[in-house]
Amino acid sequence: MSLRVVLADDAALIRQALGELLERAGVQVVAQAGNGPSLLRAVEEHRPDVAIVDIRMPPTQTCEGIRAALQIRDRFPSVGILLLSTFTEIDEAVELFTATASRVGYLLKDSVADLGELTSALTRISEGGTVFDSRLVVELLGRTRRTDPLDALTPRERGVLALMAEGQSNTGIAKTLWVTPGAIEKHIRHIFRKLAIPATPDTHRRVLAVITFLEAR
Repeated sequence: MSLRVVLADDAALIRQALGELLERAGVQVVAQAGNGPSLLRAVEEHRPDVAIVDIRMPPTQTCEGIRAALQIRDRFPSVGILLLSTFTEIDEAVELFTATASRVGYLLKDSVADLGELTSALTRISEGGTVFDSRLVVELLGRTRRTDPLDALTPRERGVLALMAEGQSNTGIAKTLWVTPGAIEKHIRHIFRKLAIPATPDTHRRVLAVITFLEAR
């Protein structure tokens, strides 16, 4: 039995071209839609195996596709969702991926040129799997590395900060690590500098350092 999909993209030519490609590959395109409301109506009527959803659709051309996908997941949990986008819009897709751990995928639109990759993704999603474009993974990992403030710390400084987060005093940390309190004070000065925590009368630097540590975990 062939896969049944609903295809949503506001560009009629793209919908038509993609629909023809899928039909050639043996995938049944049961309906097409150009916006979120028509997509939801098509899913309700046809109950496809997978809804292929463009992230940017009318009226704002921002994240209407994400909102529609979240409604589909809430109302029709058995329907798989494959997001398509021209750009790596990870922030917009995070909400959907955190709301569900199965039957969901995200591919960049140029991936659909590889019909085998596209049909394989649709099959995996319909069977309960998850598909994520490898280029998005690379960007997400790179973003995580760039934004982790603790990357600037040495392993010993991270250890000191972790003990600070447990509420230990400098003396307690020194005893735990078998070093002098003076060495701990030096490590903490380096931590404050690397985390860009200023010394001002209104700033409790130790608390801010611990908050930064906890948020980065």
